[in-house]
Amino acid sequence: MLLIPCPWCGPRNETEFHYGGQSGVQYPVDPDAVSDVDWARFLFYRDNPKGVFAERWSHQAGCRRWFTVRRDTATNEIHADEPRTVTR
Repeated sequence: MLLIPCPWCGPRNETEFHYGGQSGVQYPVDPDAVSDVDWARFLFYRDNPKGVFAERWSHQAGCRRWFTVRRDTATNEIHADEPRTVTR
C-alpha cells in the first residue's frame, strides 16, 4: 500500500486519495484556436517515464485539497510534496 504525505493532514493511505495525473500540464491559452490534433494531445497525451515524476493528488477522504507529489514510478518512493490549492 502506498503512503501519501498530505501537506495538511500528514501521511495517509492511498485509498483516501484521488490521482489527478501529470503535474504541470498547461491549459491552452486560446482553446478555440487549437486544432483538433493539438486538442487531442492536450487531453490524452501524457508523459509516462520510469523514474521521478510530478503528479497531482487530491485528498478526497480528508481535507479535499490538491497538491503535487514527486514519486518514483519504478519504486513508488515519494521524493517531495508541494502544497498547491488548485480546484478541479
